[in-house]
Amino acid sequence: MKVRISDDAVALACGAEALAAAFVQHGAEVERVSSWGMHWLEPLVEIDGMGFGPASVDDVAAIMAGNAGALAIGPIAEHPFIAGQQRLTFARAGRTRPLSLDDYAATGGWKGLERARAIGPAATVDEVMASGLRGRGGAGFPTGIKWRTVAAAPGACKYIVCNADEGDSGTFADRMLMEGDPYCLIEGMAIAAQAIGAETGYIYVRSEYPHAVRKLEAAIAASRAIVAPVVLHVRVGAGAYVCGEETSLLNSLEGKRGEVRAKPPLPAIEGLFGRPTAVNNVLTLAAIPHILADGAEVYAAYGMGRSRGTKPIQLAGNIRHGGLYEVAFGITLGELVNGVGGGTASGRPVRAVQVGGPLGAYFPPALFDTPFDYEAFAAADGLIGHGGVVVFDDTVDMARQARFAFDFCAAESCGKCTPCRIGATRGRETIDKVLAGGDPAAQLALVADLCETMKFGSLCALGGFTPYPVMSAITHFPEDFAAEQVAAE
Repeated sequence: MKVRISDDAVALACGAEALAAAFVQHGAEVERVSSWGMHWLEPLVEIDGMGFGPASVDDVAAIMAGNAGALAIGPIAEHPFIAGQQRLTFARAGRTRPLSLDDYAATGGWKGLERARAIGPAATVDEVMASGLRGRGGAGFPTGIKWRTVAAAPGACKYIVCNADEGDSGTFADRMLMEGDPYCLIEGMAIAAQAIGAETGYIYVRSEYPHAVRKLEAAIAASRAIVAPVVLHVRVGAGAYVCGEETSLLNSLEGKRGEVRAKPPLPAIEGLFGRPTAVNNVLTLAAIPHILADGAEVYAAYGMGRSRGTKPIQLAGNIRHGGLYEVAFGITLGELVNGVGGGTASGRPVRAVQVGGPLGAYFPPALFDTPFDYEAFAAADGLIGHGGVVVFDDTVDMARQARFAFDFCAAESCGKCTPCRIGATRGRETIDKVLAGGDPAAQLALVADLCETMKFGSLCALGGFTPYPVMSAITHFPEDFAAEQVAAE
C-alpha cells in the first residue's frame, strides 16, 4: 500500500513526521508530496486518490483497515474546496514530490523555458505583456512593463531578483510554492533572466522559512544544468518586514542596512549593485512557466477587468476551512469567507475581514459583495496585497486593531522617512488616548489628519498603507471608538 503524506511545514507542524513513521511501521510505503492546501485537514493522508484527515498516529491502523470513519473525505480531487478552484500556479500542489525532476517534467515542467528559448527574449516579454500578468506580491504592477524596462536599460550586467520575503499576516502561498514546487519558481526565474538579459538571479527568502530554504537550495543544485547559463542563489533575510519592499530588499542583498531607497532611480534602471534589476514576487515568477507553455491568451482568459489570470488566496484567522484557494479574479469576498471558508471556526458571526496583510483594510460584511479585483478593492479603500484573507468574529475589538496597525508600523519602520518613523508612534499614542476615553472625537480627528500625512508623505508602502487598517476600522466600526464604549471597557 502506498501512502502519500505532505512534507509541507504546516503538515509537519501538525505531526506529519510521526504519522509517516507510523505508516512505515505498519508496513506501508510512504511517499512525501507537496500539500493540497487544505490546512484544516492536515496531516492529510492520501491512498489511491482517497483522502483521510486530519489524521493522527492513533488512526493509522483504522485507515489501513478501511475503517477510517469520519476521517474519510472521499476523492481529494473532487472535494469541493479543490474542485472549485482554477489551479494554474498550484497545478501540482498535492500531486508531485517537491524535489523530483521526473515528477516535474512529467507534469509539463520546463516546457515554458523551452518555448521561451525558441521564441527569444523580445517575444517572451511580449507574451508576458499579452497575458496581463500583474505583480502578485501586492503592488499589482504589470510584469511585462517591468521586464521591458529592464531589457531596454543600458548595461551588460543585469539581475533577476525574487522577493520571497513573505511577511504579511495570514499569507503562506510563497512558502507553499517554494516547499512544494520549487522547480516552478526556478523555471520562472530562468525565463525571466533570459527575457531581460540577466545571467544571475537571487531568491531572497525570509529567515522564518528554513524548510523552503533547504528545498530551494537542493532544487537549484539538481536543476543547474537545465537552466544554465542562468545561475541562481538563495539568500536568507534577517527578519525585517520592511525588506519585503523591493529597494530595502536590494539594500539587504548588498549587505547594507535594510532601509528604503528614494525613487528615482527605479530598480529597473539602477537596482542590485547599481545594475538594472527586475524584482518580482514568488507567485509572479511561478505564473510565468504556464503563460509561456500554454500561451498568453489562455492565461488572460481568466479574471476580470484589468485583473487577469488567477490569484492564490490564503484563508486564515478565525475561519473553519483555512488554506490556499487559487481562483480567477472576480470571486467576491463573501463567497471566499462564507462559501469556501465556511465562516468562522468559532461558529460566531463574522465581524471583519482584513485583506492584504497587516497594512490591509478591514472589510465588514456589508462590503462582502466586493469582487476580488485590484480596482474594485481600491475603489473600496482597500488593497488585495499578497492575497491574505484574515477573518475575525464578533468578539474582535476594532479600536485595538487600529492601535495594532500603528504599533506594527512603529516596530517595523526602517526609520528612513519622518511620516512613518514618527507618525506611527504618534498614532499609537493618540489611539491610546481614545482607548482611555479621552475626547475620542478630537483624538480621531488627529488620527485622520496624521493618516493623510502618512499616506502621501511616506517613502514606501509601510508608512503609506498603515492608514488603510486604521481608517477602515474607524469608518466601518465607529462604535468601538465611542466614548461610552471605551469607558464601559
